[in-house]
Amino acid sequence: DDLIRCVDCGTKPVAAGFGVVEEIDVSINTADSSTTTTTTRNANGNSSSLCAQTQQEINTLIAKQNDGTATLKLLPDIFLCQQNIQNETHARESMAHELIHAIDMCRTKMDPINNCIHMACTEIRAENLAGECHWLRELQRGRMGTNFVGHGAECVKRRAIRSVKANPNCAEKAADYVDAAFDRCFKDTFPFDRHPNLR
Repeated sequence: DDLIRCVDCGTKPVAAGFGVVEEIDVSINTADSSTTTTTTRNANGNSSSLCAQTQQEINTLIAKQNDGTATLKLLPDIFLCQQNIQNETHARESMAHELIHAIDMCRTKMDPINNCIHMACTEIRAENLAGECHWLRELQRGRMGTNFVGHGAECVKRRAIRSVKANPNCAEKAADYVDAAFDRCFKDTFPFDRHPNLR
């Protein structure tokens, strides 16, 4: 299977994304043993294309996990939404953002579905290291204002909160999770020896 794909994201207002939520079914064969089978399912319980998961389907899977009828895990999968990529720079920044998530998943036991601090940390790192909060991007978005000093950190925090809110498990306290993880994760530049904008 391909790690990176370019897809039609329909009406999703995003440029890219990372991960696909997979439901793990546990079937008991005998009193002593059980087998685990993994299937990717949509909200109706049907097998689903990995890139076809809607926010509603993900919310339904998370609700099933929360009520104990399913166990979920996040599979590494990067997609770029071809109709929302504006130019080559936007594509590069989107790809870098999603690759930071992939690196975090490979180097740690990250569980962003269930651990909101994990999700906040990987979003902080991705926003910080991908160049999406570079002052030129913020100027183009009309977000720069007059506060140049510290604006990068404000942008990272604002965008990370928005991303963490997309997880129904984390939405209510997204700002708290980002605040709790911010100092440590903002300073973490792995796999770079220093912030890419400082080269």
